[in-house]
Order: sequence, then C-alpha cells, then structure tokens
Amino acid sequence: MAVSANRVMRALVGVLAGMALGVVELAFLLLAWPVTLLPATLFPAARPAVGRGAARLLTLERARLATWLEHSPTGEGGGYGYLAVRAAVGVVGGYCCATLVFLSGLLLVGGVWELIGGHAHVVPVNLPGVKVVTNSAAVGMSGAVALLALTVLAVLAMGTAERRLADHFLGPGRHELMRRRIAELTATRSGIVRAVDDERRRIERDLHDGVQQRGVALAMLLGRAKHSPDQARTAELVAQAYTESRQLLDELRSVAWRIYPTALDELGLRAALAGVAERAGVPVTVHYGLTERPVSEVETALYFVAREAITNAVKHAGARDILVVLTEDERTVSVAISDDGAGGADPSGGGLSGLARRVLALDGEFTVESAEGGPTKIAARLPKAAPCG
Repeated sequence: MAVSANRVMRALVGVLAGMALGVVELAFLLLAWPVTLLPATLFPAARPAVGRGAARLLTLERARLATWLEHSPTGEGGGYGYLAVRAAVGVVGGYCCATLVFLSGLLLVGGVWELIGGHAHVVPVNLPGVKVVTNSAAVGMSGAVALLALTVLAVLAMGTAERRLADHFLGPGRHELMRRRIAELTATRSGIVRAVDDERRRIERDLHDGVQQRGVALAMLLGRAKHSPDQARTAELVAQAYTESRQLLDELRSVAWRIYPTALDELGLRAALAGVAERAGVPVTVHYGLTERPVSEVETALYFVAREAITNAVKHAGARDILVVLTEDERTVSVAISDDGAGGADPSGGGLSGLARRVLALDGEFTVESAEGGPTKIAARLPKAAPCG
C-alpha cells in the first residue's frame, strides 16, 4: 500500500504541475500563434524566440514526466501540436482532479470537526425496506472516502493519459520500449525455433529422398555383382556401382553444402556466393560492395538469403538472369537479389518465411517484391553488429 500511495501522490503532484504548466502553455500558444502568421521579414527575431520558448516548455514537460509520472520519452518530437493538446488535457484533467481533492478534503475536515466538536446531528437515511439513523459527521466522512477513491482513479487515469499522449508525440518511454523489445524477442525466438525445425525437416527429406535412395541402389548393385556368376556382367555391375557411388558423394556434398558451406568460414562471403553462382545453372552476377567481412551471424544470414533467393529463382520462377548486390552504410549491411523470372513468390512460403525469421532474429529487415509475371526482388538489411539479447 505504501508503494501505491507513493505512486498516487507522485502522480497527483505531476497532474497538478501539469495543470499549472498547461495554463502557461496555453498563454504561450495564444501569443505565439499570431507570430507564426506574420511574415518572417516583419519581425525577424520573433520566430526564433518563439521556437526557443517552445523548446523550453518541451524540456519542462519532459522533466515533469520523468520526475512525477515515471515516464521518460525517448524521441525528439513534440512541437506546437503536442503543447496544444497537452495543455488542453492537462488543464481540464488537472482542474477535475484538483476539484475532487478539494471536495474530499472539505468533507473530511468537516466530518472530523463535527465529530470532535460534538456538533454532529442526526441524519435519517431511508433505504429500500430499511431505515438507518446516522449522524452528519459519518455521512461527511463516508462521502470524503468515496471522493478520495474517485480522486485516486482520476489521478491514475490522468497519468495514463499523459503517458500515452507523450508516447504519441514525443516517442515511447523506456518502459514501453523494453516491453516492445521483450515481445519482439519472444516472437523472434519462437520464429527461429520454427525455422530450425523446418530446416531439420528439409535436411531429413534431402537425406531420405536423395542420399538414402542412392545408398540403397549402390548396395543392390554390389549385391548383384557379388552373386553374379558372369564375369562380364559382374564388371558391368561394378562399373554401375562406381558411377552410383560418385553420384552418392555428389549428393552428400550437395546436402552438406546446403546445410552450411565450409567456404563461408574458410574464404568468406564473397567466395561462398561465387560458389552459389557457379552451381546455379543460369548467369548470376554478384556485385560485392562490402569493405570488410561482416560478423559471423550476419555473414551467415546474408549468405542464406542470397542462396535461397537464387535457388527459388532458378527452381520455381524459371529465371534466366540473376543479380546479387551487397552494399553497406555506417550501421547496416544489405543484400538484394533481383531476377527476371515469372514472379509470384509467396513471402509466407516455407523457404522465404524461414529467411524472414532468421533476419528478424538479428534485428534486421526482410522484404519481398514479386508481382505476378515478375520481376522479383528479395532484400535483407542487417545491423553490422549482431544483437546481444
């Protein structure tokens, strides 16, 4: 209760201070508004002075919100729109709260005075089916308690309204940013778990439909060669088995490459993308505009975005030409993959949604532009430093 009472008292002080500051803001706006309508050449020093005054009022508002309402806006917005709305809300809400405080205090003091001084008189209270006799002191103190409860609700409601108004005009506070960050991390964690599960299923399908089938075929060929009495037939079966073993090794390399290419760790992103371009089967042009190697998590994400986009363009869109462009600025690195295929890529599909979850888990942005008939552009933007939490 002590913490709750302290919170209510702080909010009350903040609301009452907001009422007083709101009166000042309304007076300022009434004086500043005509100045903004005048030509700047008429009073050249007027507009800068008005701007400085608005900045000082915004500073006072931020200090009031942080000190009494436990809200520290993180944005740099505001301006006359916020001052006008805040002043109106603050004056009306503060007046209502101040009135409730005054009335409840008046009733409480009056009830105590009558009780101590012996001036209380009998007051009959008629209820449906019941007649109660009490005194004026009890009635006054009961009314004071009811008004105090209403005052607490009004003060808390005003504090909430002030914080939401600040969120809208000045940017969200630190608590709101933390809440959003926790929600985002929860969603991206669930997304990356789903992406890992989808990737495991894909690997299992690759192993079952490709590697395992070739392994069975190789075993059958060797078995037939072992039991064949005809040396010529045995030699033919062994040759077929040798061919099948080479194809099995190629399939294993392909599966391993799709899981994670060793060239990415050993040679870097440029060489890994060059390998993807060579295996694509269509012309793939890579413009590598990164000055230094990204951190491991970001580099891996860039690689998988490019590889999946190239694979989809060749396999599903029938693309004949693909362009991969990697760029960077001071804080982010980006990859954009464009193709001239049939388009119609579905961002909610298994491959692209998995890429989106991987990118979002690193605080990145993932976009898909793919109209029916093409072209298609898939892009990802990632921070240069991977997030810690």
